[in-house]
Parts: sequence; structure tokens; C-alpha cells
Amino acid sequence: MYNNLLVERKGMIEIITINRPSQLNALNKETIQELNTALTAANDDKKVGVIILTGSGEKAFVAGADIKEFAHFSIAEGGKLAANGQELLFDHIENLNTPVIAAVNGFALGGGLELAMASHIRIASSNARMGLPEVSLGVIPGYGGTQRLAQLVGKGKANEMVFTAGMIKADEALSWGLVNSVVEPENLMNAAEEMAAKILNNSGMAIGSAIRAINAGFKDGVDGYQAEIEEFGKCFGTADFKEGTTSFIEKRKANFRS
Repeated sequence: MYNNLLVERKGMIEIITINRPSQLNALNKETIQELNTALTAANDDKKVGVIILTGSGEKAFVAGADIKEFAHFSIAEGGKLAANGQELLFDHIENLNTPVIAAVNGFALGGGLELAMASHIRIASSNARMGLPEVSLGVIPGYGGTQRLAQLVGKGKANEMVFTAGMIKADEALSWGLVNSVVEPENLMNAAEEMAAKILNNSGMAIGSAIRAINAGFKDGVDGYQAEIEEFGKCFGTADFKEGTTSFIEKRKANFRS
């Protein structure tokens, strides 16, 4: 079905693997479109509660965008490339109702780090190396990198990473708040699946509401507190709220997903 992806289902977990090992899983136009299709299908499937996104092999999560595709672009074409990529993939991931865990193995550079940052949670292997090297090519990050990196690590550290075009190691990324945890490479997928299992204990509907409320606080002109109030109120009209509160009162485990 896909030329550049592998898709596997484990219970209520959908594992999407970018599979271009000869290109270090670099994002080209086709791969971005395939990711949009696969992520949309998983998000729309009520049998999927968590999505794990990773790269094939141990060398790279995603080592960047495919530079050969856009080296000759004009100003207008460059702007369209960024706009389309953000709409199809990076903003798309951030705004999914289904939480996305990025299991970062090896290099996550440029568009690869932007892909991880667009995900809701990031778990890195100890051999991961992360960076935004775009200024070394005479361009800047165009898939949300300048915005999401500053949100995650602060303006000063974001400036340092972007201006120097350097890579940081996994433990440094952890200390900066860029990733949630670091594990040995052989434990990466198990750690991602364990995190997914914890998420699956809870209401998928409520998690979707939480994603929207949290994202609202980072959008210009949007009152995050008001968004939280509205999402909180909506929860009261759901079957999950009834099940969650009833199970608590009855001192039993909630059954959100039958």
C-alpha cells in the first residue's frame, strides 16, 4: 500500500515506520503524503488509541528533508513547500485527536527533528542525535522548527541550536526538555509501547480534548484557558465521563474502550 512506510497494528497501537533506509529515511514529497494518509487513517480508526512513529534501522529516525527535491526552487516554490508540508504533516500531527509518540532512533535532523517535535511525546534512544542544520544550507527550518523548538526548550537554547546548526546528544536533549525520556536502543520500541499502554488506560475522548486544550495555549489570538473551559464542559456530555465517574464511585477499573 505504501512505498515508503511500514504499518503494523499491535492491539490498539498503530506503529508507523518510515522506511527509506538507503536515504536515512529522509522526507521527500511522496513520504510526506503517505504519512498524511497513514496518520489520517489511524486517527479515524476507533480501534487505534495511540500512534507510534519511528524510522527503520538504527541509524536514523529521519535525517532531514530530501534536499535534491528543492535545491532549485524559487522563492514562491520554497514558500509553498513549507506551507504544504506544515499542512499535510507537521500541523496535522500536532492536531490529531490520537496521541502520537515519536520513537527517535539515531539521527533526527532538520525535518526529522521537526517531525519528532510535532509529535505529542518523544522517546529517544541513547544513540539519538538531534539538530536543525538548515542555516548551514543557507535556509531556515521551514516545517515549524523555529516555533516548536522554542516552545520546548526556550528561546535561548532554540537560538543556539538553530544558529550553530549543531547536533546534540540524547542526554542533552533530555536535560533541555526536548525529549521525554532516553533509553538504550534495544529498549526503544518497548519503552514507546509501555508509554502507549499507560495512555490506553485512559479515556481517548478526554485525551483528544486535552490535546486541543494544550495546543490552544500556543496559538496566537486564542485564549488557552477559555479553550480548556470549553473542552472541560464538553466532556460532561460524553459516555466516557459517565463511565469514568461511575467506575470511580463503584471502585472499579473504568472500561473506556469496549
